[in-house]
Amino acid sequence: MQIESGRTAFVTGGGAGIGLAVARTLLDAGMNVAVADLSRAHLDEARAHFEAAGPRVRLIELDVTDRDGWAAAVDEAEAAFGPIHLLYNNAGVNVIRDVKDATAEDFEWVMGVNYGGTVNGVLTLLPRMKAHGGVAHIVNTSSIAGIAAGPGAGVYAASKFAIRGFSDALRCDVAPYGIAVSLVCPGTVATRLYESEDHRQARFQGIVDERTRAVRAQGGELFRRVLPQGMDPAVAAARVRAGIEREAFYIFTHPEVRPDVEASCAELTAAFTDDPVDPDQERLEEGRRQARRDALNGR
Repeated sequence: MQIESGRTAFVTGGGAGIGLAVARTLLDAGMNVAVADLSRAHLDEARAHFEAAGPRVRLIELDVTDRDGWAAAVDEAEAAFGPIHLLYNNAGVNVIRDVKDATAEDFEWVMGVNYGGTVNGVLTLLPRMKAHGGVAHIVNTSSIAGIAAGPGAGVYAASKFAIRGFSDALRCDVAPYGIAVSLVCPGTVATRLYESEDHRQARFQGIVDERTRAVRAQGGELFRRVLPQGMDPAVAAARVRAGIEREAFYIFTHPEVRPDVEASCAELTAAFTDDPVDPDQERLEEGRRQARRDALNGR
C-alpha cells in the first residue's frame, strides 16, 4: 500500500515508542491518523508531536483487550476521517522472567494485550475494510523473539510466535479481497517498554507478594539498562513504512538479526531425517501447499 495523503491509519500503542514514530511518519506523508493508546499520559505527552498535523490526527484512549472499546474507538476514527485503510497493531507489553518464575496472570496479561489486542483489532477492522472495498493493509507486530526466543522471554515469545502464526494464516484468508498483511519483527528499539508494569490492568495483577514484586522489579531494571541502547524508533518507523509500501509480509527493521533468522531456518531444516517419502502423504501435503499458493494469489 502506498502511504499517501487522504488515506487513514489506525495505530495502537501510538503514544510512545515505535507506535509514536510510525504515527509521525504517516502524518508527515499526509495521512490521517487515529492514535490509540491505553495511557492517557502517553497521549498527552505525544500531543506536542502532532500539533502541525492539526485536524488530521485523533488521539483515542483504548485498552486493546476490550473489544467493545475497539468498536467505539474505530467508530470515533471513522466519524472523523472516513474509512480506515491501514491498521497498525503495535500495542504491546513485556515481562522478563524465567517461565518458572512467571505467573498465570503474567501469561494472561501479555497474551491478552499482545496477541488478544492484535486479534481484536483485526476482528474489528477487517469487516469494515471488506465493506469499504478500497485499499487496505493490516500490519501486526511480532518481534525477533517471535523467530528465536531467548532466556527469560518465554511469556513474551509465546505472544509473538502466536502473532506470527496468526498473521501468516490471515494473509491467506484476506488476499482474495485484495487486503495486504505485514508482520513487523523488530530487534531492540529504544522504547519505553520497561514501563509495561506501570500499565498492567488490575484484573491481570494476581497476588502480588514480595517475591513477585522483586521478580518484576528485576526484569524492569534490565529493560531500563538495555532498551536505551536500541535503535532510534524513527529509524525503525522509516523501515516499516518502506516495508508497507512494497507490501512485504516480513518486515525486519534490524539487519543485525539476520543471523538469528538464518540459524532458526537452518535448525528447522536440519531436523528432517532420511525417512522415506510416502507418495500418498506427499500428495496430501502438496494439496495443502497448493491451497496456500492459491490463497496468496487471490484465488
